[in-house]
Amino acid sequence: MGATSHQAGAAGRAPAADRPSSLRNVVLFGHSGAGKTTLVEALALTAGAVNRAGRVEDGTAVSDYDEIEHRQQRSVQLSLVPVEWAGIKINILDTPGYADFVGELRAGLRAADAALFVVSSSDGIDGATRMVWDECAAVGMPRAIVVTHLEAARADYAQMTTVCGEIFGADDPDAVIPLYLPLYGPPGPDGHTPVAGLLGLLSRRVYDYTSGERVERDPEPAELDLISDARSRLIEGIIAESEDESLMDRYLGGEDIDFKTLVDDLERAVARGTFHPVLMAAPAADGARQGLGTVELLELITGAFPTPLERAAVSVTAPDGAERPDVTCDPDGPLVAEVVKTSSDPYVGRVSLVRVFSGTLRPEETVHVSGHGLADRGHEDHDVDERIGTLTSPFGKQQRTLTQVIAGDLACVAKLTRAETGDTLSAKDRPLLMEPWPMPDPLLPLAIAAHSKADEDKLSQGLARLVAEDPTMRLEQNPDTHQVVLWCLGEAHQDVALERLRSRYGVQVDPVPHKVSLRETFGAKASGRGRHVKQSGGHGQFAICEIEVEPLPPGSGIEFVDKVVGGAVPRQFIPSVEKGVRTQAARGVAAGHPLVDVRITLLDGKAHSVDSSDAAFQTAGALALREAAAEARIHLLEPVAELSVLVPDEYVGPVMSDLAGRRGRVVGTEQAGAGRTEVRAEIPEIEIGRYAVELRSVSHGTGRFTRAYARHEPMPPQIADKVREQAEKGI
Repeated sequence: MGATSHQAGAAGRAPAADRPSSLRNVVLFGHSGAGKTTLVEALALTAGAVNRAGRVEDGTAVSDYDEIEHRQQRSVQLSLVPVEWAGIKINILDTPGYADFVGELRAGLRAADAALFVVSSSDGIDGATRMVWDECAAVGMPRAIVVTHLEAARADYAQMTTVCGEIFGADDPDAVIPLYLPLYGPPGPDGHTPVAGLLGLLSRRVYDYTSGERVERDPEPAELDLISDARSRLIEGIIAESEDESLMDRYLGGEDIDFKTLVDDLERAVARGTFHPVLMAAPAADGARQGLGTVELLELITGAFPTPLERAAVSVTAPDGAERPDVTCDPDGPLVAEVVKTSSDPYVGRVSLVRVFSGTLRPEETVHVSGHGLADRGHEDHDVDERIGTLTSPFGKQQRTLTQVIAGDLACVAKLTRAETGDTLSAKDRPLLMEPWPMPDPLLPLAIAAHSKADEDKLSQGLARLVAEDPTMRLEQNPDTHQVVLWCLGEAHQDVALERLRSRYGVQVDPVPHKVSLRETFGAKASGRGRHVKQSGGHGQFAICEIEVEPLPPGSGIEFVDKVVGGAVPRQFIPSVEKGVRTQAARGVAAGHPLVDVRITLLDGKAHSVDSSDAAFQTAGALALREAAAEARIHLLEPVAELSVLVPDEYVGPVMSDLAGRRGRVVGTEQAGAGRTEVRAEIPEIEIGRYAVELRSVSHGTGRFTRAYARHEPMPPQIADKVREQAEKGI
C-alpha cells in the first residue's frame, strides 16, 4: 500500500458519515506503555484533526484528557477519537493497557469491527496482550500489528517482527508478515541508528521521512535488493491467506502480479481476519505534520479494514426473551444501539457512548432503554422510555453536535438518566434487547466506610452512579459483616473508584479491612441455664430455662427441640425461648459471628403465674445459650472457596506452590487448550482476599481464576485464637 495520496480531514469539525461504507471502527490494544495514546495523537495529527502540539481547539489532549488520567499518568477509560481520511470516517477507540481496566477493553472490542495491536519494539509482548489476541481470533476480528518506540535505544524492528510472527502467528507463520521494512538514517550522537523512512514491499517504493515530511521516491539499488528478498514471502502469504488459487497459479508461474491486484488480495485477506500485516509508526518530529508510518497506517485502515456492513448480523430478542429476527447494519432498519460506556460530566450529567448497529438515531426522539442480565453486578433489570437529548461526536473534552447517527457509527448521547453500560436502545414501539457482552468477575474486595456523616448521606447515591458506569464493578452490602464492599478487578481499579467517588460525586470514603463471613459452632455437647428474675418494684420479670446444646453435621443450621415435661415452661412461652436462643445465635456466642449447625434442646424451666412474659423467656433463652457456650469449646468456621485457576503450563508449579502456602488443597488439574492448564483447589476465603493481585504477579499477568463458595469448615485453632483476640480488641 502507499501508492496513493489522500487528503486529511479538516480540524475543527466533526467527521460525519452518511453511509456505513464510509465508516471504519478500530480499537487499539496493547500493554500499558506500548504507546497507544501517542499513536492516536499521531494519527489525529496526520489526519489534520489536531494541531502540531497534538491538541484540539481548546488546548486539551485528544485522548487521556480526564483529570484522573492526568493524576495517575495512565489511561483508565475507553476514549473515542473520530478522524477523517480519504473521505472515510475512522472511529479510533483507545483502550487502557493496564489489566485492571479490562472492562473498558471489552467495551472497545464490542464497539469496533477491527483491531490494531500496538507493541513496543523495546519491551516485547506481554501475556495479557496475547490473551486479547486470542479473544479477537475466537470471533474472527480482523487485526493488524503496529510496532512503536522505534526511537528507543533497545529498539529492534526485525527482532520484534520475528517475535510477532512467533506469538501472533504461532498457528500460521505466513499470516503475520511486515508490509514495510525500515529505512535507517545516519547514527545519532548516542550511536543509535534511527528509522528515517519505510521501504514499501508491495509498491516497491521508498517513503522517506528524513525531512520531517513524507517524501515518496524510487528505491536505490541496495534498497531494491532488500525489498526483493522480503517481497516474495509477503506476496505468497497474502495470496495464501486470501485463498486466491488462480492468483497463486499465476504467481508460481512467474507472472509479475500488478500492484492493484496485490492490494485487492491484501484487503480481502485482512478483512477476512486471516492475514495480519505488521506496520511501524512513530510520532511526528518537532514541527512536522506527519509521523513516520501514520499515512501508511491510515491507508491500511481505510483500504483493508472492514466496514460495518461486513459485520455479522446481530442477535436480538424482545425484552421478555421472545425471539426476534437478527438485525443487520441498515440505516433504514429497526433501531438497535448499545451503550458501550457511561460517564458523568459535571455540567451535562450522564453521558452515554453508544454504537448504533441498526437504524438511525436522531435527537429529540423517544427510545426504549432496556437493561437485562447484570443483576448480579447490582444492575437491576429495567425497561423505560427516554427522550434522546443532544447527539455529539466527542473529541477530547469537546462535544461536537450531530444531526443524526447512522448504523455502524458511534456517538455520545446526553442525559439518558436510566441508561447504563450494556443497555440497549431501540424504538419505543418495537423494543429490542442485545445480550450484554461477557464481563470478567471482579474478585478483589474493597471494604469502605463513609468518612463523615455528610459523606454517609451521599454514599448510597454515589455508589449507585459508580456501578452504573462500570459493570466490571460489583457492589455488595454484606449482611453478615455489615460492610459495604466494592468488588474490583485490581488495585488500580480500586484507586480509580475511590478517586471518582471523591472528585465526581463528592463522597469521601475510607478503606477498611475486609472481613469474611465467619461462623461459630459448638465443639462438644454442653448445657446452660438461663435465669432472668427481677422483682425490683412494679411488674416483675421471671423466667428460667435449662437447655442442652450439641453439634450437628455441617449445613444443618439451627435445630430447636422441645422436651419439657409437666408444664415446667408453659406452652405459650416455648416459642419465646426459641426466639431468644435464635436471636442470640444470630449475634454469636464467642466472637460475634452467627452460630450454626447445633441442636438446642429445651429440657426444663420455671415460670411465674404473674411475672412471666414473652420478653422474659426470650432473655432467659439467650442467657442459657451464652452459659452453655461459656462451658464448651466454640469452633470458628471459615468459608472455603472452590478456586479454578487457568494458567499457561509453565506457571502451574508456582501457582500450586502458592496455593499450598495459603492452606489450599489442590483437588485436580487438567489441560484447558493448547499450552494452558486449569488448576482446581479448595482454599479458605480469608487467604485469597488479594489473590486477584497476587496471581497476576505469580503468573506474570497471564493467569485467570474464578471462585465460588463451597462450605464453612473449622478454622485452625491458632488462627481462630488470633481472630478472637482481634474481636476482643475491636479490630
